[in-house]
Amino acid sequence: MPYTNEILEECGFTSAQKILSGKWSMLIILFLSEKTMRFNEIQRLFPDITHATLTKQLRILEDYGIVDRTVYPQIPPKVEYALSDVGMQLKPILDSVMLWGEVYKKHQNQPASATKA
Repeated sequence: MPYTNEILEECGFTSAQKILSGKWSMLIILFLSEKTMRFNEIQRLFPDITHATLTKQLRILEDYGIVDRTVYPQIPPKVEYALSDVGMQLKPILDSVMLWGEVYKKHQNQPASATKA
């Protein structure tokens, strides 16, 4: 069956791909599934990410309803990021992806003769 753009737009896989396709998306979601974090805490976990890139990625995840952003009315401002209820539903999926990745890495590190047996 050929897939049209209309069918692909309605496909659940396409929706998931849009949310998870950002370079840092899955890792941000994985870390936020463990605890609520402030911006600088998240940034320290990713030494290669720029302030602007992290801000953009968090806003995208917030727009999709995956991340909740809470601003506390104090000086200096305090902002915390946490997974929404919808975002928490991704936790077991990302855990499975991580396990698959670990198995894949072990497979890739085996000599070619061992993988053909």
